[in-house]
Amino acid sequence: MRLSVWTRSRVALTALLSSWMVVMVVAAPAHSHFKVADPAEITNWDAIAVRTIVVEGMRPPPETQLYLAFVSAAVYDAVVAIEPAYAPYGAALRAHRHASVDAAVAAAAHGVLSTYFPASAPALTADYQASLAKVPDGRAEAKGIAVGEAAAALIVQLRTGDGRNAPIAYTRPPAPGVWRPTPPAQAPFLLPWLGFVRPLLLSSPTQIPLSGPDALTSAAYARDFNEVKAFGSAMSAVRTPEQTQTARFWNDIVPVQFQAALRDRVARRGLDAAQAARMFAVVNMSAADTLIATWRAKFDLPFWRPVTAIPLADTDGNPATVADPAWMPLVATPPYPEYPSGHASIVGATAKGLSRLFGRHDIDLFVSSAVPGAGPTRHYTSARALNEDTINARVWLGIHFRKAVVDANRLGRAVAKFALANYFQPTH
Repeated sequence: MRLSVWTRSRVALTALLSSWMVVMVVAAPAHSHFKVADPAEITNWDAIAVRTIVVEGMRPPPETQLYLAFVSAAVYDAVVAIEPAYAPYGAALRAHRHASVDAAVAAAAHGVLSTYFPASAPALTADYQASLAKVPDGRAEAKGIAVGEAAAALIVQLRTGDGRNAPIAYTRPPAPGVWRPTPPAQAPFLLPWLGFVRPLLLSSPTQIPLSGPDALTSAAYARDFNEVKAFGSAMSAVRTPEQTQTARFWNDIVPVQFQAALRDRVARRGLDAAQAARMFAVVNMSAADTLIATWRAKFDLPFWRPVTAIPLADTDGNPATVADPAWMPLVATPPYPEYPSGHASIVGATAKGLSRLFGRHDIDLFVSSAVPGAGPTRHYTSARALNEDTINARVWLGIHFRKAVVDANRLGRAVAKFALANYFQPTH
């Protein structure tokens, strides 16, 4: 989740997204007892959302995930209003049973994105017109547009006054174990308000408790300290080429990586519109709430990064840690506290959400990375493999202690589990 990678990837991302602006045809499940629609507009508008939020809106990765969740929530409510396979999220919207699902999806996504990203209005209008041009004119189109607009308006209403962009300031003075801006940019705490945003699914950002960082004087802290010092150094003599490649692979913009992987999964596995809308809603809304909880923990428990801790180890009171004033991580450290990991929290929510929907040994994600040296696309069949690679990657990059990524991954899994126990339930 590094801003430098985010900025460098924008041009490559634009080209990648264009390849997704296609219509995909999938077969309707034989067992369905109501009309099922093609999910092509869902994947189409997910790609449009990524382009709008990341490329045009230039929002950093944590904020990107929040707005992806808003879009997914509106699309989900619009789809299940017409195809009532699952319980609605915001409210039960009234929709004619012959309403066009494609028109509803386009109207819902367009309504949310145009509200929050008015500078993208010309491109979004063109996208919207292109989507509606594929729908036959008539009553079905009009009814679909109506339910999609209602779904978008509902989400916008629900998110009014939710704490976004509130004037929250980080004022904790530097001390041993306490985060402070890190080199080379020495940038201030990014998005401190995110931890105070009203969640979409949880009752509060602190609903799921975290144990916090290990005490500086503990053996557990020394163990994690020495691991990242050895394996996360820019000049590491123990990190293998394969470990370096894994670390670099997962140093891309993870919300973008996962959206592309989810779109691909819809196409390959033949999900219908209701199933696809549910998958995007479960993953994106769980990940957004996990990030809100993560940012609140970062604000309340602002732990120092390895790039600070290792040069200043002579101040931590632990005889098992040794300072190295010249130590630097493999990549630049992002500008926010270390505990817990935002990246690992998104992965945990995604892995658990997919494993609950499809089985823990059948998450079936093909993930690509635009980072130089990242290597080829990776295929993950199990949640465990995905979690393991991404947890290790944050340590091998030199930007996290292991406890921060393990705890964050568990947090994401807990949020996704809560989401599917309380929302998105089948109606039959």
